[in-house]
Parts: sequence; structure tokens; C-alpha cells
Amino acid sequence: MTEEGKPEFFYGYVIVAAAFIVMAVAMGGNISFGVFFKPVLVEFGWTRATTSGAFSLSVILSGFLGLVAGRLNDRFGPRLVLTACGILSGLGYLLLSQVSGLGQLYLVYGLIMGIGLSGYFVALLSTTARWFVKRRGMMTGIVLAGIGTGTTVMPLLASWLISNYEWRTSYIIVGIISLILIVLIAQLFQRDPQSRGQLPDGGMEEKHNNLNSAAEGLSFQEALRTKQLWMLPVIFLGVGFSIYAMVVHIVIHATGLGILETSAVNILALAGGANIVARLMIGNVVDRIGSRPALIIGLSAMLTALVWLQFANELWMLYLFGAIFGFAWGGSSVPMSPIIAELFGLKAHGVLFGFVDIGFAVGATIAPVLIGYIFDVTSSYQLGFLICAVLSAIGLILALLLKPTRAISSS
Repeated sequence: MTEEGKPEFFYGYVIVAAAFIVMAVAMGGNISFGVFFKPVLVEFGWTRATTSGAFSLSVILSGFLGLVAGRLNDRFGPRLVLTACGILSGLGYLLLSQVSGLGQLYLVYGLIMGIGLSGYFVALLSTTARWFVKRRGMMTGIVLAGIGTGTTVMPLLASWLISNYEWRTSYIIVGIISLILIVLIAQLFQRDPQSRGQLPDGGMEEKHNNLNSAAEGLSFQEALRTKQLWMLPVIFLGVGFSIYAMVVHIVIHATGLGILETSAVNILALAGGANIVARLMIGNVVDRIGSRPALIIGLSAMLTALVWLQFANELWMLYLFGAIFGFAWGGSSVPMSPIIAELFGLKAHGVLFGFVDIGFAVGATIAPVLIGYIFDVTSSYQLGFLICAVLSAIGLILALLLKPTRAISSS
């Protein structure tokens, strides 16, 4: 309370706003790889699978390093993690402008960008989970809506920059934007409300639900003995596979159908807009009825979009796909952090998030290369997109079978 007896401004809102901006810049820049894809192919003449491999390397490296980032975030807080990530990813974009060979592409995008990307999801979402309990789903949705915003803005910005300044200069501009914004905004972060003498949600109560206390829940070793912890990475493997297959290949797939590149880029932009809406809607669903039903809704939309894609061969059909897929993208991503908190508590949320995110990263890693290889061999994306639909169906079935952990439900 302030001296006048009025409630003190809750700093958690600053955390959410800052996380939204960082997520938009970091993830939007990464997703723009699909826009840079064609000009890079044209200049160097590499295959789609080979070029996609650099992107995949960055994703798998960032996924496994998410465990390290999670432990660092649990121990030292998000400011250190996000500052380091901002420096590395910004530097990566700047170095990409100087790439002249395949080995350099893998070194810069695969290694440097992979390390730089490793801490964003873990630090931003785990920190949000610590600052909010009752509104955790909505606030997580707002933070993740930054991805939708970035997906809408950054590919369009990249496309405009490439058309006016060519792709190398465009990477320099994106790198400067990322480096300055992320490093500066990272300084606003604090680990949890207790660090400012506040309580989650800005409440005045001395006690919260014991599962939402930073000191309560399962340790990483205890969670490893539950089947739920092993089901979650499989579910999100399918999510990551489908998302990154589309991020890298949907634009070039559309141009292969005879659609103008400027119109094809709008598929990603439309997906980004729907992504924003979904993250806000599904965040509210998480708070009202729980993370598992919200996850089922998102996965159902994902399967619907990917089945529709099997038949989409005109621009309006791809735009409809983009809208449904964007909703599914947001809807299946928002429950990830809250469902970990619901099932296992907050005691080791950062490292548990990093563990589950490995599944997402594996799927996101395999997808661009495998889908590109299938196209190189068959000259078609049909089989690759069918694999996306099958993995989404498996994830939906596992989500339907997911139950609360005994240790949490009985405490």
C-alpha cells in the first residue's frame, strides 16, 4: 500500500508489456526466415532442404539449451538471460548480412542464432507465470500475442526491406532493431513479485494457493517420474513440427501454385492476425476452464487447418487456411506454460518448461528439413503437409488422455 492507503501499482503489468514487445521482436524476426528464404536460394542455388537445415539447427539447439536457460532463469532471473539473448540474436542478424557460403550460414543462423533464441520462451513465460496466478492464462496469452504481432509485422517489414534494399541490407536493419530494443527492454524484468515486495496478481493476501507459490510443486526429478511430463513433449512436438513447416515453406509453396509473392506473404500476415486473437481468447479460456480444454481446442483447430490445406490450391483457400492455422498456432501455444504450472507447480517451472519445449524444438527442427527434402524428391509438398496433419492428430489424442498428476491433485 502507498502512504495514502491506495494500492501500489502492480509491476506485473510492466512485465507483461515488456514481454509482449520482446516476444514480438525476437520471434517475429525469426519467423521472417521464410521471407528471406527465396532470395537466399536464388543467390546461392542451394536446395531447400540444405538451406532449411540452418534454420532447423538453430531451433533444435535453442530447444535443448532451453533447459540451461530455464535453470539460469530460476536461479538468476530473466534480466540476465534476456540481455544475453538480445545481444546474441541481434549480432546474428548482423552477421547474416555477410554470409557468403553454406558453412557460414550454419555457423551464424544455426549456432549463434540458436543460442540467442534459447532463452526467450523460457524466461518470458516462466516469469509471467510467477507474477500471475488467477490471470495466468490471460497474461500468458497477451505475452504470446507478441508472436502474432511479430508474425504480422516483421514478415511484411522484411518483404518491404528486401524489395527496396535487397536481403543483406535488410538483415542489418532487422539486427539493429533487435539488438537495441531487446537489450534495453530486458532491463525492466524482475524475477518475481516478491523481489519488489509485492504478491502475485497484485493481491494483498498473505497466502496464495500452495500450488502457485514459487516454493511449492514438484522438483524436476519428481516430475520426471510422472507420465504426464513425458506426454507433453510429444504433444508439442507435433505443434512445433506443424508451425515451423508452415513458417518456412507456406510462402514458397503458394508461389509455386502461381500466386504472387506479395499475396503469398499475406498468408503469414493473416496467420499472425488470427494468432493474436487466438492467444487472447484461449488465455481467457485457460483462466475459466483450465489449460487442458484450451489445449484441446487449439489442437483441434490445428488438425482442421492442416486437413483443409490438403485441398487448398487457390488464394482464397490459402487465406482461409492462414486464418484457421493462425488461430490454431496461438491456441495450442498459450496453454503450454500454464499447463506445466497446473500439473507440476512452480518450484521448477523454468527447467520443466525447458524440458517440454525440447519436444517443440525437435518437431520444429525436423519439419523444415524433412518437408524441404520431400519437396526436393517429389516436387510436391503434399506428403509433407500430410505428415503435419498426422502428428497433429496424435497430439490431440494424447491431450484428450492427459490427466492431473497425483502428487498435485492430492495435495
